[in-house]
Amino acid sequence: MSKPVKGTERSAAGKAPTVVVAGGGTAGHIEPALALADAVRRLRPDAKVVALGTERGLENTLVPARGYELELIPPVPMPRKPTPELLRLPLKVRDAVKRTRAVLERVGADVVVGFGGYVALPAYLAARGRTPIVVHEANKSAGLANRVGARFAARVAVAVPGTPLPKAEVVGIPLRRSITSLDRAALRAEARAHFGLDPDVPTLLVFGGSQGARSINAAVSGAAKELADAGVGVLHAHGPKNTLVVQEFPGKPFYVPVPYLERMDLAYAAADAVVCRSGAMTVAEVSAVGLPAVFVPLPYGNGEQAGNAQPAVDAGAALMVVDAELSPAKVADLVIPLVTDADRIAKMSASAVGMGHREADETLAKIVLEAAGA
Repeated sequence: MSKPVKGTERSAAGKAPTVVVAGGGTAGHIEPALALADAVRRLRPDAKVVALGTERGLENTLVPARGYELELIPPVPMPRKPTPELLRLPLKVRDAVKRTRAVLERVGADVVVGFGGYVALPAYLAARGRTPIVVHEANKSAGLANRVGARFAARVAVAVPGTPLPKAEVVGIPLRRSITSLDRAALRAEARAHFGLDPDVPTLLVFGGSQGARSINAAVSGAAKELADAGVGVLHAHGPKNTLVVQEFPGKPFYVPVPYLERMDLAYAAADAVVCRSGAMTVAEVSAVGLPAVFVPLPYGNGEQAGNAQPAVDAGAALMVVDAELSPAKVADLVIPLVTDADRIAKMSASAVGMGHREADETLAKIVLEAAGA
């Protein structure tokens, strides 16, 4: 008897469903998976949620911190160009699928939910024909893993209209409730005190994804004097593998560099505007909290980050700067006039309202539980 029938029987017998989420590697894959996990637990407190990950992914820190079980499997990276590694790929896939299938059987998976990336592909192949699959794609241009998984998924959820996957249902991107319910104004004083920022000056948030971004680091830190002279405070997450030394300017607002932001809710609350990359998760969060943005899309890949940012730019909630054009002079000429213009900030913030899907986490959770027969 097939695994989908087993999932239905588990639910019919009143047993707790087991949901396996595959979203390891980067925060852009992990955070939506964890937001979904939280929503599943709210809807079904008896549900068991297990996350799949790899030995070197951020999930090793993020998943246990959120209270979820983590099972490690081999990653299946896809070479972008013909290399000797490509010849070894079939063996790696076969090994990863075998080990992933063993995990799914051991935990009693009733549904597998994939968010793309290195972890999702072996999860989809291991679950195929045995366990219901739900795919979530955050970008308008789907990655290889999700293109494969969508072919035999029970349900396919996407963040934006026009994503070229079969049976796609637009649900948005699952976000943490600490983000979707964030009252930035109410938390501003606490947030600025938490990071050691000046309480009463325009404040710029800067980050480049979980690992930082060297071009953003160099451009914004290079404009430290201009920012200080303009009376702008800065909270700058430079990435755990990067260092950032910024000259202090006595009597000026603080420029606070940190390796990583564990409390993104407080970082958003502390800021009046943000300079950042435009991964799908980042754009969704920044828009959800109504934070005016200067997006600097990653200059690699298939242009998906520029595509992620464009709706916010079109709505008047953000500006976009090409990575190659980002410099200290650009920060001085473009960013400083923005962050110091309270009226413009208010208009851009208002433009972000209603852009996202604030209930995407529970919408996806209901799809997942239905697929599991729960």
